[in-house]
Amino acid sequence: MAGQLSAFGYALSDNPEEGDLWLINTCTVKNPSQSAMNTLITKGKSAKKLLVVAGCVPQGSRDLKELEGVSIVGVQQIDRVVEVVEETLKGHEVRLLNRKTLPALDLPKVRKNKFVEILPINVGCLGACTYCKTKHARGHLGSYTVDSLVERVKTVVADGVKEIWLSSEDTGAYGRDIGVNLPILLNAIVAELPPDGSTMLRIGMTNPPFILKHLKEIAAVLRHPCVYSFLHVPVQSGSDAVLTAMNREYTVSEFRAVVDTLTELVPGMQIATDIICGFPGETDEDFAQTVKLIKEYKFPQVHISQFYPRPGTPAARMKKVPSTIVKNWSRELTSVFEAFTPYNGMEDRVERIWITEIATDGIHLVGHTKGYVQVLIIAPESILGSSAMVKITSVGRWSVFGEVIETLTQVNVKMAPENVATQEKLPPCSDKYESCACSKESEPCSCGLDICGGQIRSEEYAVSKNDSLMENRGSKNPIHWLLRKRKNHEHKKVENHIAMGLKNKQEWALGGWGIIDRALLVGIFVSLLMIVAAIMHLEFRTLPSK
Repeated sequence: MAGQLSAFGYALSDNPEEGDLWLINTCTVKNPSQSAMNTLITKGKSAKKLLVVAGCVPQGSRDLKELEGVSIVGVQQIDRVVEVVEETLKGHEVRLLNRKTLPALDLPKVRKNKFVEILPINVGCLGACTYCKTKHARGHLGSYTVDSLVERVKTVVADGVKEIWLSSEDTGAYGRDIGVNLPILLNAIVAELPPDGSTMLRIGMTNPPFILKHLKEIAAVLRHPCVYSFLHVPVQSGSDAVLTAMNREYTVSEFRAVVDTLTELVPGMQIATDIICGFPGETDEDFAQTVKLIKEYKFPQVHISQFYPRPGTPAARMKKVPSTIVKNWSRELTSVFEAFTPYNGMEDRVERIWITEIATDGIHLVGHTKGYVQVLIIAPESILGSSAMVKITSVGRWSVFGEVIETLTQVNVKMAPENVATQEKLPPCSDKYESCACSKESEPCSCGLDICGGQIRSEEYAVSKNDSLMENRGSKNPIHWLLRKRKNHEHKKVENHIAMGLKNKQEWALGGWGIIDRALLVGIFVSLLMIVAAIMHLEFRTLPSK
């Protein structure tokens, strides 16, 4: 919508006070999202701003009192947003909600991140979850054709995009309405990605039911060098009874089959999941099964939500679990999840990363490994949009820290053949920078270079044996130990800072001279005094007698 308005000559502003009209895009998944919309509408009316409300809330709940007197545009009418804005500026109230064909994929676009293309592959879904309001807004499944999506991929790659994120309410359901399936689409897209690995593909969220039949084909795609080995698969509960009440159309054992198969077939596979705490009818035993499932798999990312009844959904009419219990369950599961250490063992590895954004602290750049692990580095902004080899220097709870060894170019990177359909016949990996499945013994793997689990032997790459020996000797030196601890301590502070999304660099920078920091400073100061005293004493003893 911003792209169309900008192309038509409207100026976009980050300052609400400057705007002649506010365009409010909405989400209907949870109550807080709709409450935020209500707040913005109230503020806009108080400031006497012209308002256009878009997205799932007006599409699914067009008769809301809050939407009286404002223009609204539906989810499948965004290609007419300029028309709605024009009429609203003339003083007219416009309501454009009737469903029609899918919006064109080549509409003008203003990207929040110029290196990332968010590509919708379908709208709507085939599910009927009892808690979901989005289905009311998005409707039944509607898939874009393979050819139209491939053409869009070609266009954005030519535009210099470095990551393509496939988006959907349920990626796994893609194509069932037009006689194709997800593996067909993924193979067609991957065939168009640059062979040097400069543009990566991230597959969007998928529910378990529709990928169960295609796990091996999807695993082959996830192994491809140009595809992140990452998938978001919501489970929502570890209890079959709760899943039935949610009408999720799968069992816990089927979710396990998805996770186990992908983890087995895709080296370095990372899976994120979602949990809803306190669904109506959920018992202590149901919740215990959820905790057991999360503890067993130790997922690196778990999105934990408390149940919110959405108006008009079947779940809204079910008997609620007391809010105090729901909050306690949410806290307990969060505590369990945050105790995991998913990135232990990555320190000292050499990994290839793709760098696409600046961290919220304004100091670090953010890159991701093939397994979509977030890597924070300090480097010039000129390397944004590029790929690099980094050595992992320390690990945190939410991300790892790295040092750049080499920025990769098209010249020094060779990638695997493009045809994903032949991946199972290929060795575990087919370029010298990709992680592959190797035994822990000292024989080389089929990649040609000794790379095991993504870790490149130091003597074969830019980190030398001598560096390792120096580090081993240094580890026996107490000053070196303090410096190393200081570095890890600072990294932990930075990671927490970025995770919280704080933007005040000075507040972070001044915030943390801990015990180790003070001890180190005092030790250095005392050492300097002793050296000065020794020099003065030596000079005094060597003065010539008169």
